[in-house]
Amino acid sequence: MTIKSGSFTRLDKYESCPLAAKISYIDKVPEPERPLPAGKTEHANDRGTRIHDAAEMYVKGGVELIPELSKFKSEFLKARDLYAAGKASTEGDWGYDKDWNPVAWMSSDVWVRIKCDLVVFLSPASAVVIDYKSGRRFGNEIKHGQQMQLYCIGTLLRYPKVKSVTTELWYIDQDEMASMTYTREQGLRFVANFERRLTKLTTAEDFPPNPNPHSCRWCPWKPKHLGGTGHCSVGV
Repeated sequence: MTIKSGSFTRLDKYESCPLAAKISYIDKVPEPERPLPAGKTEHANDRGTRIHDAAEMYVKGGVELIPELSKFKSEFLKARDLYAAGKASTEGDWGYDKDWNPVAWMSSDVWVRIKCDLVVFLSPASAVVIDYKSGRRFGNEIKHGQQMQLYCIGTLLRYPKVKSVTTELWYIDQDEMASMTYTREQGLRFVANFERRLTKLTTAEDFPPNPNPHSCRWCPWKPKHLGGTGHCSVGV
């Protein structure tokens, strides 16, 4: 009973609370329906999915830019032109085995999966990896930065001719962008850290709860007296 493959989302959940990861990825318990927050018409994750889908469809052509993406209109116009010219790809489903060799997304050998919102090739040796963020930036800087380090690794290993990767986080709501550029040598230094963390995720056999205010606040599995399903017997 182990988690067979990883992704940044799975890694983040496991490191936040191993038990929550087990319930989600081994027991595969579906999350219960949640009431909408006061004054909202959709949940944050549903809104994020809708915005990502709309961004992908716009870049591919044939639809208008939705209002939520208007702050990045000039960037999306450039992305659309580059996609039409064959210099960009959207929603890449990248899989890698334990030796970091590229494999199919659903391969039996897949060990880690990476899904890039947008990848632009400025030249055969230079790539830009972009991730759209519809949530808040403040407080998530470290997590988002680590996510882009993994995406940098994925780009370098999938495209051996690429010598430098620029990662960009587009904070759609804040009209802000975070950017970092890595040489091939710099980017591949991240491999050892992620290999250690992903190995721990995919070989774990014990999944203790990790009760803390951050993990438990939005966890659907917390004790019933705290408003959860009761799959977890502890919580704060």
